[in-house]
Amino acid sequence: MKFISYRVVNRDSWGTYAADGGVIDLGAEFGTSIPTLRDYMAADDAAKAKVAEYINTGFGGTVGKAADFPASDITLLEPIRNPDKIICVGWNYREHAKEAGVDLPDHPTLFARWPNSHVPHDHPILLPQESEKFDYEGELAAIIGKTARRVSEADALSYVGGYSIYNDATLRDYQRHSSQYMPGKNFFQSGAFGPCIVSADEIPEPAELTLETRLNGEVVQHTGIDDLIFSIPKLIAYISSFTELVPGDVIATGTPSGAGLGRTPPLWMKDGDTIEVEVTKIGLLSNPIKAN
Repeated sequence: MKFISYRVVNRDSWGTYAADGGVIDLGAEFGTSIPTLRDYMAADDAAKAKVAEYINTGFGGTVGKAADFPASDITLLEPIRNPDKIICVGWNYREHAKEAGVDLPDHPTLFARWPNSHVPHDHPILLPQESEKFDYEGELAAIIGKTARRVSEADALSYVGGYSIYNDATLRDYQRHSSQYMPGKNFFQSGAFGPCIVSADEIPEPAELTLETRLNGEVVQHTGIDDLIFSIPKLIAYISSFTELVPGDVIATGTPSGAGLGRTPPLWMKDGDTIEVEVTKIGLLSNPIKAN
């Protein structure tokens, strides 16, 4: 199932797509008990089964629920609007580490982003006036679906609620001001998240997915997710060893080779550019770049 968060007629809601491409407004039907997509991620199996029944039958019908309005009426928002944590992984593709001159790590390199550092699909990513070394980083994001603490690698995928796309866009000079990446990763509205979450049951093996990033239509990154140094199960097992992951947490799993910093000359995003990240089975995250 493909779930979205959106705004329609000055109201924020969440839902899914009907067979005709229109939107089923799940927030209108379940808003009291499940007001947001993050709350859906945290819901128990019985509540999720109720949502599935509504989507499939409209509570009593013999066909899927009809759309409440066309997709053209909505503005997509970040799928999870208020995540408790956004945990990003650095140097997690072998070729990306190589192009940056970084030794393969023994443990995942982790850092945090804040929710106000990203924007939804089709919203401008802001190029701050403090730097012109603005790099793209297309990534697969795993969205936690149930509380995870000290989980095993073997069980880790059962804690994933779904998958989305993340652009961990980076101000490279600010990233390298110190050994801590936080400034280069957290400029206001400098990344992107979306356009949807595809439920984990539709992607039983995320390593089989393919990611592609395009800058102004030109392919700049293309890789299979199976090239990760630390797989999604390894990441969840490691992260949950030191913190409690909760439903709606976002794990941005790292970017592949082809980033702008590894090119000669470096390739930076500029005002007026368009950056797209596409992942098989999930969709396309597209954003214009706007000087700020």
